Amino acid sequence: MPNNFFRFKEFTVQQENCAMKVCTDACLFGGLLPPGPLKGGWKVLDIGTGTGLLSLMYAQQNLTAEIDAVEIDKEAAKQAGENFLASPWSKRLHIYNEPIQEFAATKPSAYDFIFSNPPFFENDLKSPDAKRNVALHHDALSLEALLHAIKKLLKDEGQFAVLLPYHRTGYFTDLCSNMHFYPFKKVFVKQTTKHNYFRSMLWFNSINLNVAETSICIKDDTNEYTEAFTAVLRDYYLHL
Repeated sequence: MPNNFFRFKEFTVQQENCAMKVCTDACLFGGLLPPGPLKGGWKVLDIGTGTGLLSLMYAQQNLTAEIDAVEIDKEAAKQAGENFLASPWSKRLHIYNEPIQEFAATKPSAYDFIFSNPPFFENDLKSPDAKRNVALHHDALSLEALLHAIKKLLKDEGQFAVLLPYHRTGYFTDLCSNMHFYPFKKVFVKQTTKHNYFRSMLWFNSINLNVAETSICIKDDTNEYTEAFTAVLRDYYLHL
């Protein structure tokens, strides 16, 4: 069973009350999020924060950002709030326990940057765990609903990033194009050099530019973390 906590260099994520635990691909995504401006920090939104992992990672790398995190599950939101309070950046981290659709209906388009690791196992077999289903499946938040919320909340010049299964890349990119969002960065992720891609990390804005496309392997042929992975997570993982 997963540990009840995951300790990083500058913060700890308690996770016993969250359906989705800290995972390697989410950590990689958090490490690759852009740091933003050094002064006059971004207003940032984390949709579906879960444990609060991505918000905490972002707060560590951007010391001027104000970060709002939205989580639909009551217990997960409570735990994320506790993780925020226990971190060095508690004054800049704010948790909201409500569906993003309701949150978007009451907030102005004020965010410079939005990121999300959304529920994504659409049409796959569901587990008996209802909370895990909400975290993993699209029932509570479809990709279409996610984009409508982003459209409402993002500044005209803002950008957003998502972590998705690799096979959803084309579908999601098409949805974004229909809403006049365009990719400017794509990172495709493999577990090892012997595996196929299993995750896509995608960045979008409202300007149709050339796309910077790269890939990364988490582990090499000897089952050790690759140099590329280590470079991204060195500031976070305890033993890198």
